[in-house]
Amino acid sequence: MRGAGAPKVITVVGPTAAGKSDLGIALARAFGGEVINSDSMQLYRGMDIGTAKLAPAERGGVPHHLLDVWEVTEAASVAEYQRMARAEIDRLLAAGRLPVLVGGSGLYVRATIDALEFPGTDPAVRARLETELAEHGSGPLHERLAALDPAAATAILPGNGRRIVRALEVIEITGRPFTANLPGHQAHYDAVQIGVEVPRPELDERIATRVDRMWEAGLLDEVRALEAVGLRDGLTASRALGYQQVLSHFAGERTEDEARAETVRATKRFARRQDSWFRRDPRVHWLTASGTELAERAITLLERAVTA
Repeated sequence: MRGAGAPKVITVVGPTAAGKSDLGIALARAFGGEVINSDSMQLYRGMDIGTAKLAPAERGGVPHHLLDVWEVTEAASVAEYQRMARAEIDRLLAAGRLPVLVGGSGLYVRATIDALEFPGTDPAVRARLETELAEHGSGPLHERLAALDPAAATAILPGNGRRIVRALEVIEITGRPFTANLPGHQAHYDAVQIGVEVPRPELDERIATRVDRMWEAGLLDEVRALEAVGLRDGLTASRALGYQQVLSHFAGERTEDEARAETVRATKRFARRQDSWFRRDPRVHWLTASGTELAERAITLLERAVTA
C-alpha cells in the first residue's frame, strides 16, 4: 500500500508488445492502485482485438479507466485526453489510491504527468493544410515536417495525416519547431516512470506472434463491424495499426496476406519510434525482464523510491 513518501503516480511505458499491461496490473495490485489507460487507440470503443485491449476478465480485478471512451468517428485530442486523465488521477489520489498510467502513447503520457500546454489553432492554416492532405496525401506533408522538425517527423508516423497537419500548423503559428513547444521535463505530478525494455529480436518476434493472434481472434470481423459504424470516416481510428491495413484489404488495395504482413512491418516500425520517444526522457527507469521477474524488479524499484 502507499506510504507517506510514495510517488503520486506510476507510469509504465515502452514499445508495443513489451508487456506493459500485465506489469501495470501487478503494480496496481501491489500498491493499492488502479490503472489509467494511456494508449490512444484503446480509448476507442470497439477497437479491442487490434489494440490488444485486455478483456475485463484479464484485468486481475484491478479497475481500469479511460478505455472505450470515444466513438471511432471521433478525432483523437491530446488536450482532451489530458483533461480526462488528470481528472482520473486527482480522483484516485483523493480516494487514497495510486494511479498507474499504462500505455505507449508518449505524448499522452507527457501531457498527463508534465506541465504541458498546447498551442492554439488557426482555422485558416488548418483548413489549408487539410486541403493539401486531401489532395496530395500525407507523404509530402511528412517530408515537409522532416525538413522543419526532424524530431517531430521521427515521432509521428508518415501515415498519420492528422498529427502531421497539427504539427505543421503549430510550426506555422508559433514560428518554432513543433517539438520546441514541448517544454523540458517539468513535472505536474510526482511520478516514477518505468520503461519495459525487450531486446529487439525478441520484441520483433512478439509483434509477429501478436499479429497472428489478432488475425486468429477475428480482427477482420472486428474491422468489418467498425466499418459499418463509420470507421473509414474516423480521422484517427482509421489510421490505427492493423485497422488501416485491413481497411485497405477490404477496399481491394491489397490481399489479406499482404495486409497481415504490412501490419507486422508497420508495428515493428512503430515500436522503434515508441522506444526512441521514451529514451529521450532521462527520468524513465528501464527494466529488462518479463513475467514475474519484471514485476518483482519494478516493485523493488518503487519500494526504494518510497524510502529514498
